[in-house]
Amino acid sequence: MSLWNKHAIFEKNSIILILGIIVMISFGGLVEIAPLFYLKSTIEQVKGVRPYTPLELAGRHIYVREGCYNCHSQMIRPLRDEVERYGHYSLAAESMFDKPFQWGSKRTGPDLARLGGKYSDDWQFRHLVNPRDVVPQSIMPGYPFLAKAELDADDIGQQMKVQSLSGVPYTEEMIANAAKDLKAQVNPDDPNAAGLEKRYGKVNVRKFDGGNNPAKLTEADALIAYLQVLGTMVDFKGYDAKANYR
Repeated sequence: MSLWNKHAIFEKNSIILILGIIVMISFGGLVEIAPLFYLKSTIEQVKGVRPYTPLELAGRHIYVREGCYNCHSQMIRPLRDEVERYGHYSLAAESMFDKPFQWGSKRTGPDLARLGGKYSDDWQFRHLVNPRDVVPQSIMPGYPFLAKAELDADDIGQQMKVQSLSGVPYTEEMIANAAKDLKAQVNPDDPNAAGLEKRYGKVNVRKFDGGNNPAKLTEADALIAYLQVLGTMVDFKGYDAKANYR
């Protein structure tokens, strides 16, 4: 039998053909999967990416609770039209601490991956209360109750502890100071504000609802704090992929 005709045994015997397919798929799978067992993470962390502060995490929970992800994605694809409209394409590392991630697949509204700092806190507040005030053609429902609802985050420390069990690098110090850090982020004069920045690095510290409800910490404060940090952790000016990986 010539070398060219040796494959005939597979064509004439279905059992041998099936066994051959299984062997090849198994070999190929092992080649791709086995190396992953030797990696601590398949995503390399990028400089600047940090866990959410307690206030930002509370805001993210409100974002998920209200179903914002149903109409807004948080992933910019590496396509020209996407990058020109929204900014630098999303990096995997930017979502590594999102449990669950908010990539999404539908855009009734614009992508929010680079929303942080694009608009003022006052714009964000007005947009939440009545979107038509700032975007006349918007079909987004209003969320005026967020400006009145006091933030219930007594269990924020426990929430961070659960997040740490799934891989988010919250330290024992961060968890122990969660309640204090949450309040400090809306008050630059709070003596714990310095500790907040020491634990998390670059942090937006201010009253996020624009002083519309100065007497209490609202759900609007938390949600706006979360929205204003989206896409701001990595400095993309002169971004060098290799240089930015730790």
